[in-house]
Amino acid sequence: MSDENFYKYEKLTDKIYVCASTDHRFGTDAFLLADFSQYRQKDKVCDLGTGCGIIPLIMQKKLPPQVTYAVDIQQGAIEQLRLGMEKSGTKGIVPICADLKVLWEDAPLGQLDLVTCNPPYKAANAGFESVITAQKIARHEIMCNIDDVCVAASKLLKFGGRLCVCNRPERLSDVIAAMKAHDIEPKRLRFVSKDPDSAPWLFLIEGKKGSKPFMKVEKQLYIRSGSGFTEELQMIYDTGKEQQ
Repeated sequence: MSDENFYKYEKLTDKIYVCASTDHRFGTDAFLLADFSQYRQKDKVCDLGTGCGIIPLIMQKKLPPQVTYAVDIQQGAIEQLRLGMEKSGTKGIVPICADLKVLWEDAPLGQLDLVTCNPPYKAANAGFESVITAQKIARHEIMCNIDDVCVAASKLLKFGGRLCVCNRPERLSDVIAAMKAHDIEPKRLRFVSKDPDSAPWLFLIEGKKGSKPFMKVEKQLYIRSGSGFTEELQMIYDTGKEQQ
């Protein structure tokens, strides 16, 4: 399959591009998670299950972290990230093809400020599974589950480091249980709805390694207002001022 027929470059800014494909693409949840993570310029970050690298590339738009490790078990996903980085001229991301259950040689154990993950939302045998293997891996807990994500994050994070993930509301108890089982205390939670009349379709949660119990539930985030996006969502898509 050729790059011309298979890959599509999506423009995030005049300088930043993400290489998407049928196998590895992205949605609104990636933008929401990147914004929710409140990453800082001084942070050392890892995005687990990065896919096409959309979250690390979003983070390059304004005051990017000092380094972002982008990890995925699928070589095709890492190749797409490399293509996006090449077209964008981005050097602050380290693409890594590795199994998060094993991590990689010389992984910065206990050194990271932030780990992000947009994990598979469905349990391995739940719901309809796509015929395409890459899509199965992205949508279903085939190669890893939320417990594996929390184990990896706990190894990578320093004391007080943060894990930020998103998932469907029906998985909230699973995510909280997995975090707490691996010394990551849930500290911040936000639900996302289409509009004020709709039930949440997503939640965003932050946990801190080694922290004491206390969780803040933030105001709900709405996607649409009338026939368009809410002002907040549009600001999230814009992600502030682009890096000069």
